[in-house]
Amino acid sequence: MILAAPTGHGFLSPTGVEIAFVLVGLVTLGAALVSVTTKQLVHAALWLVVALGGLAVEYLLLTAEFIAWVQVLIYVGSVVVLLLFGLMLTRAPIGRSPDADSGNRPVALAVAVAAAAALVWVVVDAFRTTWIDLDGPAAGSTKVTGEILFQHWVLPFEALSVLLLAALVGAIVLSRKKAPQAPEETD
Repeated sequence: MILAAPTGHGFLSPTGVEIAFVLVGLVTLGAALVSVTTKQLVHAALWLVVALGGLAVEYLLLTAEFIAWVQVLIYVGSVVVLLLFGLMLTRAPIGRSPDADSGNRPVALAVAVAAAAALVWVVVDAFRTTWIDLDGPAAGSTKVTGEILFQHWVLPFEALSVLLLAALVGAIVLSRKKAPQAPEETD
């Protein structure tokens, strides 16, 4: 009796999309780690661009094209540019900054690991029995995503835009302050 091989793929036989997803995820994770561990602020912002761009690629691999382009336009195109403008306008140090390290790295690492573990636990618990069929039709169109975003999430979306505008205005105000002038000498 001849048995046929299973037709689907399993955990030990990943598809090209799954392999690309893992590789891009590793690059994104590496860029995020470098972004938060470097002592040079401009380099941190540029590594943040790589990490956010990697997230956009992950969204593309999950067939969420609209969210991927929103990621590129809003986060990579706006937030990082705003961050770089803030660094330039406030005359932040370009090289290594001793003020960027508070010396609380062990505490920060412990909090980050605890937060990551809690996040992983919540996501795994919430989606334990949910599977995404990448070969089937797209789960949500741009129209549906836009309607949900602008009907239910318009207030947080606008609050974020006001916060970013306030950050830019604050950077401009800080860069405009004049240094106190020395008193004039009289002979």
